[in-house]
Amino acid sequence: MLPDRSFFDRLADAAKAETLPRFRIGTSVVNKIEGGFDPVTEADQSAEAAIRALIEQNFPDHGILGEEHGNVGLDREYVWVIDPIDGTRAFISGLPVWGTLVGLYRNGDAVMGLMDQPFTGERFFADGAKAHYRGPDGDKVLSTRACDTLSDAVLFTTSPHLYTGANKTRFEALQDKVRLFRYGCDCYAFALLAAGHVDLVIECGLKPYDVGGLIPLIEQAGGIVTNWQGGPAEMGGEVVAAGSAALHAQALEILKG
Repeated sequence: MLPDRSFFDRLADAAKAETLPRFRIGTSVVNKIEGGFDPVTEADQSAEAAIRALIEQNFPDHGILGEEHGNVGLDREYVWVIDPIDGTRAFISGLPVWGTLVGLYRNGDAVMGLMDQPFTGERFFADGAKAHYRGPDGDKVLSTRACDTLSDAVLFTTSPHLYTGANKTRFEALQDKVRLFRYGCDCYAFALLAAGHVDLVIECGLKPYDVGGLIPLIEQAGGIVTNWQGGPAEMGGEVVAAGSAALHAQALEILKG
């Protein structure tokens, strides 16, 4: 049995109770890796624990793939994919483009998803058929916008500094062909694409929890999400999301190399 919207709202509200009170208060940060910077905060850990507790209580036969507290039952029919704060760097910088991501996979395919931004009060939800928005703009069904040429497109990526080698060359070749490019919006960029405000989101080095909750949002709003070779994006890696099939095909031609 699939969960309904009210259960996803419960998950988002439980995470919000842990994240929002810790936003912009100078919360402590721990670096998870040596020789670089991969931050985690108490908010990340407590929010994921709250989400997992509700899932385990209500859907004990489902698997869970989480960023902060490990994985269980990844071979099960249904697997929840959790990123309690996607955009931790933005979170610790006071920038409200982070979000809580929750996706539900069925046999490896992303079928439902949520992106919640507690500070702006925006919640994006894919119910299995349609993508929805609830926030300051009211309640609405989402739809990607019609943009069929790269020269008219608005492109987002988290940072151009994440690309190296051939990936860097391909990304820059694509960036040179678009109308406008912007950096630094993490999961919020994907939500803007689903809502019809931007046209392309390009990323590299993603984990499943970085994209699991976002794939259904974009697909059920009429867009396309794949890896750079045109295959499934559920396991992350190099990802391209587009608002139209024509735009996706043009981007993919460049990104495939």
